[in-house]
Amino acid sequence: MARDFAAELAECRGKIDDVDRRILDLLNERTRVVERIGKIKADAQLAVYEPKREDQVFQNVKEHNGGPLSNEAAKRIFERIIDEMRKVQRDRMETGN
Repeated sequence: MARDFAAELAECRGKIDDVDRRILDLLNERTRVVERIGKIKADAQLAVYEPKREDQVFQNVKEHNGGPLSNEAAKRIFERIIDEMRKVQRDRMETGN
């Protein structure tokens, strides 16, 4: 029996779309927590940038990475996520919301 490559590809892409939606839901959940942290930091007059905390995040990711994504790739992804979350905190602190 011949493989239906187009059907296999469509199935894989459908799975990717589903995973992407779940990732987006989790990123928005993370953003809501970060907004709250931004409010707390603003009220306490704390800095947005906390290098030690970021190191903890990277360590947590590394310790829980079961692959196949490399630790280096996971760190780069989380660096980008943290950059965006830092912007959310700054925006939260500037607007006071």
